[in-house]
Amino acid sequence: MTSIHDVAALAQVSIKTVSRVVNNAPNVSPDLRGRVQAAIEQLGYRPNQSARRLAGGRSFMIAYLYSNPAPGYTSGIQSGAAARCRELGYHLVVEPISPGGEERYDVLDRLVAALRPDGVLLVPPLSDDEGLLARLAELRLPCARIAGSVVAASFNIHTPERAAGRMVADHLIAHGHRRIGIITPPPSHRAALRRVDGFRDGLTAAGLPVDEALFLTGGFDFTSGIAAGEALLALSQPPTAIFATNDDMALGVLTLAHRIGLRVPDDLSVVGFDDTPASLTSWPPLTTVRQPLEEMGRSVIDALANGPVDAPEFLFTLVERGSCGPGPG
Repeated sequence: MTSIHDVAALAQVSIKTVSRVVNNAPNVSPDLRGRVQAAIEQLGYRPNQSARRLAGGRSFMIAYLYSNPAPGYTSGIQSGAAARCRELGYHLVVEPISPGGEERYDVLDRLVAALRPDGVLLVPPLSDDEGLLARLAELRLPCARIAGSVVAASFNIHTPERAAGRMVADHLIAHGHRRIGIITPPPSHRAALRRVDGFRDGLTAAGLPVDEALFLTGGFDFTSGIAAGEALLALSQPPTAIFATNDDMALGVLTLAHRIGLRVPDDLSVVGFDDTPASLTSWPPLTTVRQPLEEMGRSVIDALANGPVDAPEFLFTLVERGSCGPGPG
């Protein structure tokens, strides 16, 4: 079995230098770090995790806590986070946790007692759970959030939700749609609610009336997409297009349209949000807003493993597929 001594000999450095590189310690020159990394890769060296923990006082574990009902979103973040953890010699521990209620503190306390992770990754709506954020601060656990809206002492990746909502409105209006329904996020998803603000911005800019009857709250899941779609299409003046603020709800609308005999996009255009894998395999494939979920997951791991960094800016892009077409002539 390859040892740290073998790596040091091949890289022509001291054992201490190898240890510093393995543990991502600062003040190692790029030249030395590169030589050690090359030796590690050549020899296939795998550090002894127990020794690393003892030497550095770290667990080399990062906890990913989530309560988001959309599996495509949470798995996209998880995929990027897990890949980056492997590259950095960390392990990702995934724990579903209920929003609100005292039991979420019990889950966190048990997790810390058993594993003492080096940091915690939160995604909406937990990234805005002020009680949970306060508890993490009490435990002195570093925290990195995606799309957090509340002020907290933690690393946070801001996402361009409002601009993305405006982008969807502009796209549908440019296609000739003038009566557009929107299935809005649950109130606990504060960041995603800004998608609705951006959508309203687009209607106002186009001089279109804002009809509150066309705004229905969903639960970010498939079932609520069907229910909200039914309510919108039952209006005396139903919409010609529906923007669902996540893909799961949009897929519910597509299923409903097929069930009641509407042709998509001839009779109804549908747009989602997130660009989850299911959006590409639906029929027709779903027009949606792409979030770079895996890149976002990688970035929060970098922040937790390597210390505070400048939060990157991520672009959301509209992916045009077959579910969106021209409005009524």
